Amino acid sequence: MYTTLFYLIIALLVAEFLLDSYLDYKNRQASTSPIPDELKGIYDDEKYEKEQQYFIAKDKFGTIQGAFSLIVILLMFTFFGFGFVDNLARTITGYTNDGLWLSIATGLLFLGILYYADEIINIPFSAYYTFSIEERFGFNKMTPALFVKDMIKEWLLNAVLGAVIIGLLMLLYEETGEYFWVLGWGVMSAFSIIAMMFYTSLILPLFNKLTPLEDGELRTAIEDFCKKVDFKLENLYIMDNSKRSTKANAFFSGLGNKKKIVLFDTLISNFTKEEIVAVLAHEVGHYKCKHTRKMLLLNLLSFGLMFFILSLFFEYKNEIATTLYGQESTNGSFWLSIIVFSVLYTPISTITSVLVNILSRKNEYEADAFAKKEGVAEHLISALKKLTASSLSNLTPHPYYIFFHFSHPTLLQRVRALKK
Repeated sequence: MYTTLFYLIIALLVAEFLLDSYLDYKNRQASTSPIPDELKGIYDDEKYEKEQQYFIAKDKFGTIQGAFSLIVILLMFTFFGFGFVDNLARTITGYTNDGLWLSIATGLLFLGILYYADEIINIPFSAYYTFSIEERFGFNKMTPALFVKDMIKEWLLNAVLGAVIIGLLMLLYEETGEYFWVLGWGVMSAFSIIAMMFYTSLILPLFNKLTPLEDGELRTAIEDFCKKVDFKLENLYIMDNSKRSTKANAFFSGLGNKKKIVLFDTLISNFTKEEIVAVLAHEVGHYKCKHTRKMLLLNLLSFGLMFFILSLFFEYKNEIATTLYGQESTNGSFWLSIIVFSVLYTPISTITSVLVNILSRKNEYEADAFAKKEGVAEHLISALKKLTASSLSNLTPHPYYIFFHFSHPTLLQRVRALKK
């Protein structure tokens, strides 16, 4: 029995896929545009050909993976796969719509089955991308053993965090009723703040080794810069990214005395002292402009909107169950409502994602402007060009694709702003 809700879900899933396909198409068209004068010299003819091949390989891979994911989710809705998994979870736990802890256990089992099933069927895609595409173009440094080790760690970590967070949310839903969205918002906000504060201290070390930057010419140059701009430098680390990839990067993380600046070891190996200081100046600029707090506040507000709308879905949980079972059902639940909500919330999440990206791009311009004010604009431009060349990035993405997907301005936009 297909309901009106079923057809709405299918329409949104297909619409999202078509939008992404259109943006990918426009980006493919733009990828062969002439290189702007400001960016000429980043690639010689041989390396530009390699960049084009890398772009095509990633684009084809993304198209195939996206189509596969769409087919799987359409089959799950069309042949009532979610109802089947729900019945399976209920059979295992013995849940019959009664009992708080049985309800939570059933919900966690249901979501766990879906999560690990999705992870398992996507292993071939992940392995192919890592050991074929990234390997072919000289980026991959990960061994099969490390690939499996990372995957198992991620599965276990998500199992623990997912059980705690989702279990707590289900408990609040069962116990608080109409106030769930406020309390759920509070719980997710608290977890987000904790994650931001302790990610580099507790989570990142599970996958990468962080070591303090040793004393020497580079650290002295960095410390001198930080003193100049009145930035209290306490936690400056090098991350062993080279065991996974040749790509270089740096990032700022944390709040208060938990803030850390992390430099990839590939950045240290391939960039000059002046370029590294310029990259660090950009990261310090994020702190000076309070971007971390602004983005955190925006994320917390988006959580509030999300939980408010989610709470409205619970009023129709039996109708949702009927759609997912394909027959009249009174098995409405927190977890089945989440499945439908995740699809129907797509238009709103797309809008919020675009707004977050707009603000993020603005923040990047401001951080670049801070570095420029401190006299390192030319070194930052040089570093950005090296980062682009070392990762074979597309120099001419389409404006539509940028608008929907880019959290950073393009290299051309940043170079022009820094030279203005």
